[in-house]
Amino acid sequence: MADTKSTKDVAKMDGKSYLNKDFSGFKNDLLRFAKNYFSDNIKDFNEASLGGMFLELAAYVGDSMTYYLDHQFNELSPTTAIETRNVLMHAKNAGVKAYGAAPATVLVTWYIKVPATQDSKGNFIPDKTCLPLLKEDGITISSANGTKFTLAEDLDFSETNTYGIYKATYSVSENNTDGTPAKYIMKREVLCISGEVKTESFEIANVNKPFRKLILSKQDVSEVISVRDSKKNEYYLVDSLTQDVVFQKIRNVDKDGDLVNANLEIIPAPRRFVGSTDFRTRKYTVQFGSGDADSLDDDIIPDPSELALPLYGKKQFTKFSIDPNSMLKTKTLGIAPKNTVITIQYRAGGGISHNVEAGSIRTIDTMAIKFPWGATTENANAVIASLDVKNLAKAAGGAAAPSIDDMRAQISTARNYQQRMVTQQDLIARIHSLPANFGRVYRAGVAKSKENPLASELYVLCQDADERLTMAPDALKKNLRTYLNEFRLISDAIDILDATVINYGVYFSIVVNPSSNKNTVINSVITNIKNVSATKYFQIDQPIVEADLINVIINTEGVLSLVDLQVNSIIGTQQDREYSDFDFDMNKNKFKGLFVGPKGSIFELRYPDDDITGTAE
Repeated sequence: MADTKSTKDVAKMDGKSYLNKDFSGFKNDLLRFAKNYFSDNIKDFNEASLGGMFLELAAYVGDSMTYYLDHQFNELSPTTAIETRNVLMHAKNAGVKAYGAAPATVLVTWYIKVPATQDSKGNFIPDKTCLPLLKEDGITISSANGTKFTLAEDLDFSETNTYGIYKATYSVSENNTDGTPAKYIMKREVLCISGEVKTESFEIANVNKPFRKLILSKQDVSEVISVRDSKKNEYYLVDSLTQDVVFQKIRNVDKDGDLVNANLEIIPAPRRFVGSTDFRTRKYTVQFGSGDADSLDDDIIPDPSELALPLYGKKQFTKFSIDPNSMLKTKTLGIAPKNTVITIQYRAGGGISHNVEAGSIRTIDTMAIKFPWGATTENANAVIASLDVKNLAKAAGGAAAPSIDDMRAQISTARNYQQRMVTQQDLIARIHSLPANFGRVYRAGVAKSKENPLASELYVLCQDADERLTMAPDALKKNLRTYLNEFRLISDAIDILDATVINYGVYFSIVVNPSSNKNTVINSVITNIKNVSATKYFQIDQPIVEADLINVIINTEGVLSLVDLQVNSIIGTQQDREYSDFDFDMNKNKFKGLFVGPKGSIFELRYPDDDITGTAE
């Protein structure tokens, strides 16, 4: 039978300890060892003696080496790593991509005034020859705080449904003297995205450089709109350079266009690129493939013999070498640009400040407008002069660039990523991977549907410009629906709903130490409650723990005891402060010290400076 020893037996073997981790432990063990084996050579081991110096030097080295060993071991795990570069490396290995500040999205209503005309049946309608097309790449609008917005798609006022009815709504603006309509006001909503559209050009030399990189000058690039060379060849964004096809959205002009707005097609992408954002500089890098467009590439895998010197028929030969870079000339990883000018158009900018208030977008900065044939100059100028914009709802989805802790928090989820959504965790992870140009969900919660066992109820929320919770705009929900539909199982269904916000206030009464200032202690308690009740610590369907509030109050310096603690909901408008309209009885929904909200709800201390009050005795 084999002899086995425990860890303690090994640690105490021959009187030595291998579990010392600090300076004192190393020094005591070395002192004991020196007295046992070197007592005839050195008798004085005091701190001021030569022997003591050698002992402390060796203990210092051991302590330092142990520190670095522990540090390096901790850096192997994303949860304990503290160095930024190591956390980023863990994130990269897990598939988490760095990104900059996210832009906001908002539905903007566009208004024009057009002359009236009669159709073949004698009905008065807007004159089609005066209905313009607004091009997405030439329109820029701005809000009161200077935030720029651009169209996410072309806006065509002349577009009709399958019945020939204008998709834009219209109403009579002016009448003729006989009472017939003279002019109409037409309006139509279109999705707009914050940020500025920039264009940069890069001159590429006539040298084949595999995996060429181009760095864009602006920070927080949310979308690369197009990449083209001087020969009008288009390069497509892919997840990896091995992906040789991409999905393309094609406008649906068939009769079912009202039900299916666009068709999805697969097209080849011989010219492609991958993009990445540097976490530190927040600048975007475009990286192309390695293939040479001038060389024929019929083989999927290149033959190394074609890259070597011809040896057939030779009886002797000298040493020769094969250039491994020649193997990269295959187009398997895409074509690298050469002897051309690359023009990149992209959208940059984002942040919390881009979540502008309703009615704040009123200015048209630049305009690219096209009228159909038959429009007179007079009518065209009148329509352009009447063009107006207004956002009837708040912009949402804008968020600041992620911190290193945000990147760390995504690693564990990203490691479980799949190309499909099986679990609730998969669904949450996929929601937060939605490209930033389509908006960003601040909080998401998933619950099983009672009506359909195969369906899930997805509750979502966004933040407004003041970092307060607000409902997600319809545009963001539509983007989520389209995006998630590509990853769900065929038998699953997802209902996207608005989460319920429960606003509440906290009142406390305390006894203060006689030697302490009452106002100072009350302010300290309020600050501590603010910290523990911050919205960033709350998720959907997470209860309020009364013990957490009690703990921060009684552990505040100067507090002797807690007399009273009340948590009450706040609704409607209170002293010009707007709260949620959801009325919730906190006391009736308190279970074992937990304030539990209904399904799909989240608690928010909306105005901490006003919603926390207290008294002291």
